[in-house]
Amino acid sequence: QVQLVESGGGLVQAGGSLRLSCAASGRTLSRYYMGWFRQAPGEERDFVTAISWTGSTTVYADSVKGRFTISRDNAENTVFLQMDSLRPEDTAVYYCAAVVSRRGSWYGDYWGQGTQVTVSS
Repeated sequence: QVQLVESGGGLVQAGGSLRLSCAASGRTLSRYYMGWFRQAPGEERDFVTAISWTGSTTVYADSVKGRFTISRDNAENTVFLQMDSLRPEDTAVYYCAAVVSRRGSWYGDYWGQGTQVTVSS
């Protein structure tokens, strides 16, 4: 079993930055990419970004490319999401996940509880 705990969400003005953290515990995550999804009110949960175990491969949704950066510290079992140039449309609950890719799409096998990010205009 894997436990994922997010932190770092909050309220920020448009153009500002936030850094989310995801602390993982439990079974080894070496076979997993780690990623972030987000879900806005009334919307589906959408893929945001993922990173391989070594950190050598990263994938981003088009909507966040050039603004968000994912990284991981395997020694600390922690994944980070640096979010810069935030926009009101980035407002959502952000979920950390241990992810797998199937048929070109990303799916979460394990999920955190989510952290709220609110960007004011």
